[in-house]
Amino acid sequence: MAEELHIADGNKEEKYALLYKQIVSLIEGENDTIANMANIVAMIHNTFGFWWTGFYRVVNNELILGPFQGPLACSRIKFGKGVCGTAWEKRTTQVVPDVEQFPGHIACSSASKSEIVVPVSDKNGKVTAVLDIDSENLATFDETDREWLERIADLFQG
Repeated sequence: MAEELHIADGNKEEKYALLYKQIVSLIEGENDTIANMANIVAMIHNTFGFWWTGFYRVVNNELILGPFQGPLACSRIKFGKGVCGTAWEKRTTQVVPDVEQFPGHIACSSASKSEIVVPVSDKNGKVTAVLDIDSENLATFDETDREWLERIADLFQG
């Protein structure tokens, strides 16, 4: 209980550090990717209270909606399209302070104002999914988010 209170009360860096340890402990020994994605999404979403938190998986050369928390979402996203497709194509994290300023942004929800998308790669560097997080506020995400969410994504490499 004390750790849960610490997550709720700590600063962003402290929240991510504790969250990361909890995620590592939770997924240790669990080989099912979907189960791990579902629990990771729930943990991130509940820790930070983001508008939308979820994974899109690469299936047949498009992103297919995976486990998520939040309102309804787009089911499929093409390679190179929107923030998610761009993160997949460029194989780099996309931090978008204002989604209205992102060329080709896909508006699954008009409530989304800022976004971070982190590519998830396998051991060979092939993108297998993206971790997508949206906020109702502008400029929610920064280098701290990028750093820690990339560490979380790296857990899928085995």
